[in-house]
Amino acid sequence: MPTGEDSQGVSKVVESISRLSPDLLADACQHILFYLSGQTRGVESAHISDRFQRAGVRLDHDVLQNIVGFLLLTFRSAGKSNLSADNLVSNLEEGSNKWPKASLQVIHKLWSEHGALVHAQQDVQAMLSISQLVDLQWKLGMAVSSDTCRSLNSPYVCLLLKIIEPSGQICQRSFEMTIPQFQNFHKQLKEMAAVMETV
Repeated sequence: MPTGEDSQGVSKVVESISRLSPDLLADACQHILFYLSGQTRGVESAHISDRFQRAGVRLDHDVLQNIVGFLLLTFRSAGKSNLSADNLVSNLEEGSNKWPKASLQVIHKLWSEHGALVHAQQDVQAMLSISQLVDLQWKLGMAVSSDTCRSLNSPYVCLLLKIIEPSGQICQRSFEMTIPQFQNFHKQLKEMAAVMETV
């Protein structure tokens, strides 16, 4: 049973979800369920936010993240526990009495359709809980000066990695390397590629 603070947090998320029409909730849930069943590579909160905004629903970024996080956790937990749609809805009603009936009906219908796939995928992911690289972008730059050196003229490589974390959230990480560091990185990648070819 959630503590008072947890219960208040759930109630706030449920209140935010209750602002969504059944169609918008279904769209967000499907996006998350497609990810959890292995059909997409991640949950793009920006896609969900755009869909909400086109429908005239404006949500603060943190509120949207809370909704996505709550739905991810709910469906992931239901998948790991192999809950039926009736049990999932019953658990949600026990967690908060603020659920609109239409929202629970949407969740029941979608879980009935996707629950078995999510459960199977959760078994697979339990063995492989690491982040995945989705995209890598790079650019070559020239550091002209710094606060301690007027004439630096030093080239560098900037890498931007788009990563799907085990939670399903897509994040970006960037870092810079000097040319010697990049050459070492390149050498290591070539070594990995050579080893992978032997497998």
